[in-house]
Amino acid sequence: MGDPRSFPAIGVNPFFLMACFAQIAGDFNRAETAPMSLQPLLDAPLAVQFHVATVVPAAILGALIFLRPKGTAIHRLLGKIWVMLMVSTSVSTFFIHELRMFYGFSPIHLLSAFTIYGCLQSIYFARRGDIRRHMRIMQSVYLGGIVIAGGFTFVPGRIMHEVAFGDGRAGFVALSAGALLFAFLFLTVLKQRRRAA
Repeated sequence: MGDPRSFPAIGVNPFFLMACFAQIAGDFNRAETAPMSLQPLLDAPLAVQFHVATVVPAAILGALIFLRPKGTAIHRLLGKIWVMLMVSTSVSTFFIHELRMFYGFSPIHLLSAFTIYGCLQSIYFARRGDIRRHMRIMQSVYLGGIVIAGGFTFVPGRIMHEVAFGDGRAGFVALSAGALLFAFLFLTVLKQRRRAA
């Protein structure tokens, strides 16, 4: 019937999957890892430093806004601050050209344009009283501009990967913590989307 470790057998044999996971976890834990360091970020161009300085508070504030009651004065204040942070971080990406795919630009720059447009549209709909559309756009901006784009900044070869994982061999605990944070942010947005529907 073939090798029991072949692709069709993987789904059938949970012990093989557990053995693979244990092997991978053991490899990560045995690897000598450099501790997390801000040095790659400090050595980065000013545009990258500004981008990180605006996107980190935007990620935290956005999650807080999703978890708090809507329509209150504090919600509107925090929302205005969040939009300013998102527009600032989006504009800063036009001065970052790490990924040169098309004349110095990449899909990230297209996402930044959509983020700016989404923020402006969301303000427009909130002022018109179309709160349902406002919420959907803000959730989409957060999901695309923070969660998904943020996840791609941690791929090997990027500055944030060096900051978080050092020399590129992440410890299993650090890798798990990053995956849990990504899942938490994604589920926060998903929960809000279901609540709005």
